[in-house]
Amino acid sequence: MIKRTDTWDTRSIISRWAHILERTGLALTGASCGLFVAAHVGRANIDLIGSGATVLAMMIYGGVGFYLGIDLPPAPPDHRMHLPLRHGLGTKADAVELLSAAGTFLAAVAAVISVSSIVLDEAAHAITALLISFGWAIGASMQIASGIIARTRTEVSTTS
Repeated sequence: MIKRTDTWDTRSIISRWAHILERTGLALTGASCGLFVAAHVGRANIDLIGSGATVLAMMIYGGVGFYLGIDLPPAPPDHRMHLPLRHGLGTKADAVELLSAAGTFLAAVAAVISVSSIVLDEAAHAITALLISFGWAIGASMQIASGIIARTRTEVSTTS
């Protein structure tokens, strides 16, 4: 993925469409992860996922997580670390990137476990299904939080 520093207004039409397609694809990927986890939990006969509205909510939440959390805006120019490290492990921008990456990893692992259970036609147990769904929800929440933090930080640094 190309990290653009150009503002939206200075991008070409092709670049804008590429960005829209990429973000839509990321949102669809997140939605499918939510669907897979919901299907796995539904197979465990947990009343929590008894309705289509709950499945749709999980898909939307997953889509928002992947939309916001994977394609973070560029970090401010002052985020670069100086070697040797003087300020600990990194900058706030690095921590936000780690939060996004960890959330993406958690959500994806939960989806892979769910899909493999469905494909292999394994019996879903309530406790493992709940653990998988909680792991997915925490991962999607980490993505959403990192996306919001990165965008808030970018807005504050551009208005200052």
